[in-house]
Amino acid sequence: MDHNFGKYVEPNMLTLKDVYEAKILLSYFLFQIDRPCTPMQLIDICEQSGVMDYFLYSAAITDMEQNGIVELKSIDGTEQYVLSDKGRDGAEDFKAIVAPSLRKKIYATGLMFFARLKNERDVSFEVTEHGKGYLVRCKCCDGDSTLMDISLYAPDSDQAEFIKAKIGANPSAFYSKVMDFIIDNQEYLPDVRG
Repeated sequence: MDHNFGKYVEPNMLTLKDVYEAKILLSYFLFQIDRPCTPMQLIDICEQSGVMDYFLYSAAITDMEQNGIVELKSIDGTEQYVLSDKGRDGAEDFKAIVAPSLRKKIYATGLMFFARLKNERDVSFEVTEHGKGYLVRCKCCDGDSTLMDISLYAPDSDQAEFIKAKIGANPSAFYSKVMDFIIDNQEYLPDVRG
């Protein structure tokens, strides 16, 4: 059996070309993600997901603003898109018009985008020279609370950057593994039965 699906799927089958569908997809995304998005965040998510290009996005969001589907509100001093009641109704009523694969793709991209933003806010790194090597300091916070502040030694700058990148890719997993080790760690008791 041939598993080369690429020869059956054309690239334009995986992206939107129609403004109407783009408006439905953007409404669906804002409904599902259930949080305000800055215009730049929304553009980045659309482009990273690959479901629509900048020009289609621009046409769709402009039409959505003019028709009261989204509103641009100032939240904490930043302009952000918020889905109106009309937009919420449309997102649910018309979502089936857009392929499920496109809906899943933009939603997954949005989740990863906001998780990365949270990680960047909550985790900070400092790499400093230390003796013949480097110290990688990782500080994990949750709001005003410091959950972990740890320094790891690396013999050279490449390894220091590698440590920083590995922790930065999934800081919550790193924190969990450190905590699991501490909780599971038991004092060594020698076998005296001898």
